[in-house]
Amino acid sequence: MSTTGAALRGHHAALREGLSELRTRRDELSGRIHAEEVERGRLQARIATLSRRLSDTSESLAGLRSARAHIDRTIAEIDTASGKVL
Repeated sequence: MSTTGAALRGHHAALREGLSELRTRRDELSGRIHAEEVERGRLQARIATLSRRLSDTSESLAGLRSARAHIDRTIAEIDTASGKVL
């Protein structure tokens, strides 16, 4: 019976060691998951900032193009009018 008891104690010790290794691995993965979540949050914030800048730039660009088109029309009208005068 002592041989069986020793074998069981050996298996129990091996199970505890295996569980310890799994817990260590789980803790390592939890740390990596946390780091990735932090990075993801940082990147999402950066994307939001860039999206706002893109929107602002697009709006500004539309205004500049509109102003240029108005100037183009004015130049064309003046060219036409001056051509009729000459």
